[in-house]
Amino acid sequence: MAYDFWYWPSIPGRGEFVRLTLEACAIPYRDRAREDGAEALIADMARHDAGPAFAPPYIATDGRTIAQTANILFYLAERHECGPSGLKARYWLLQVQLTIMDMVAEAHDVHHPLSSALYYEEQKAEALRAAHGFRDQRIPKYLAYFDHALASEAGGWLAGERWSYADLSLFHLVEGLRYAFPLRMATLARRYARVEDLHGRVAALPELQDYFGSNRRLSFNDQGVFRHYPELDAP
Repeated sequence: MAYDFWYWPSIPGRGEFVRLTLEACAIPYRDRAREDGAEALIADMARHDAGPAFAPPYIATDGRTIAQTANILFYLAERHECGPSGLKARYWLLQVQLTIMDMVAEAHDVHHPLSSALYYEEQKAEALRAAHGFRDQRIPKYLAYFDHALASEAGGWLAGERWSYADLSLFHLVEGLRYAFPLRMATLARRYARVEDLHGRVAALPELQDYFGSNRRLSFNDQGVFRHYPELDAP
């Protein structure tokens, strides 16, 4: 049975982290809001009585709703035996995934530092100040951690000899940062060679080539989590 996967239909956003695992693990799913529209997503959320989701992404299965990106990925990996197993690997990967989502939130707050309810144009001065600190301090700090995490395991992946959902998510995080801050990421690329190597290996995974070449994969745009405003980028 295919999962009903719900996320906003016009942006990759946080939903892309889930899509990558669904696709790489060949887990059947229906991308419901892309099929039926954003209105269907809003209506579906309004129907949640037991265990409601605060926001998409979420998946619906067996009468249950499973939300929060890291939680969804942890569930899929357990349910479908997709990726490394064992107690240590399971909780280590969740730890890394939660850290990835922390950085995603910070990347979003660069262009919306005051409020998500305001347009970017209403907080440009504050965004410029936030971008300076994010580029100079936060991006290197996070990438140094992920590089160290990759060095802590043999095999080049976050949990050994096989890729996991966290490896796929780290790939997408780098993709988003390259889109939003291409100048800064080009400057930092050589400094964090393990992260760069992982990005290249995920991009070449046979399990993802069909998805990468399909219209199921959405492009970044100025409505999503990762946005490119040239004035916020610098080497």
